[in-house]
Amino acid sequence: MSMKRWQMRRNCALAPKQLLQFYIALVCLSLIVAIGFFLAGVWVIPIFTTLELTAVTLGFLIYCRHALDSETIEIDGKRLIVKKFIGYKETVYEFNTQWAKIEPPSEGAKIFNISQSHLRVELGQFLRQEQQIALIAQVRAHLK
Repeated sequence: MSMKRWQMRRNCALAPKQLLQFYIALVCLSLIVAIGFFLAGVWVIPIFTTLELTAVTLGFLIYCRHALDSETIEIDGKRLIVKKFIGYKETVYEFNTQWAKIEPPSEGAKIFNISQSHLRVELGQFLRQEQQIALIAQVRAHLK
């Protein structure tokens, strides 16, 4: 039996390269304006530019930290493996396909669960509800 794999990723508007290019352009433009005002004798603008660039840098770092977040479900024989990669930290959970149970999202919830005895993992935060329902049906078809 071949391995079956489903991957759910965060929907990011910018690729890392595009984000870096945008950030460099923003920093250059802000510094040019700040230097212009400083040379004109207005020293307050560079202070606010420093605050602005600090806040923007912090926001971009937070964005980058979670841009690669993902959840993966793999079924290989009797093993159901769930991998969650959130904020550069990967957590791996292993279930037996014969005993694993998939719980659909409750009314208004944005996640579904895979559980087995005392282990319970929340999934689906990167999917719309109709995508979750389709994914649950596909995974259930491969459980024994």
